[in-house]
Amino acid sequence: MKLMAVTDDMQSVRDLASKIIGIKDKIDIVQIREKTKTAQEIITLLEYMEEGGVEKDKIILNDRLDIALLMGIPSVHLPEKGLPVKLVKQNFPHIRVGRSVHSYEGAKKAERDGADYVLYGHCFETNSKKGKTPNGIQPILEMKEELRIPVYAIGGITLNKIDTLQQVKADGIAVISGIFSAEKPFTSTKQYYEAINHESKI
Repeated sequence: MKLMAVTDDMQSVRDLASKIIGIKDKIDIVQIREKTKTAQEIITLLEYMEEGGVEKDKIILNDRLDIALLMGIPSVHLPEKGLPVKLVKQNFPHIRVGRSVHSYEGAKKAERDGADYVLYGHCFETNSKKGKTPNGIQPILEMKEELRIPVYAIGGITLNKIDTLQQVKADGIAVISGIFSAEKPFTSTKQYYEAINHESKI
């Protein structure tokens, strides 16, 4: 199981870069999901991250194919109603493309269109989706039976949910507030890392 840290669009460029650099050795992937930042701010963030030793292969840009192409970032993540996966893969076959999905049917379509992985949610109750009923984890079982591409889970994933997600064979978890809203991001990330890798009991 892999650990994807997803940024929360609530930090300054410099603070966010510092946090990402601090946790880079305990995460497999960082998804830059900064919807309110300008293109120049995201480019500056990527430059800071590169200076801090964050490998480009660990970075996924959310919904910013343009910046990924300019900066040599090999992966993008597309919202469910974002750019068509098929069109991106046809024009930029070297780019790894992920898709947000909220159902088994959505995941199947993403795979048919050429997605390299899907990010399914939201799995559990979470403050970022207040008032919205979680989609649960049952669809992950269906996806794992039928899909050939990795399935990541997102939404309300606390440390005590990891065992459950491992049981349904999720390929990875994506964590937002559990890392970037934590008082000590490195400590929190280390706990997720250890829980995934069974290095300590939670």
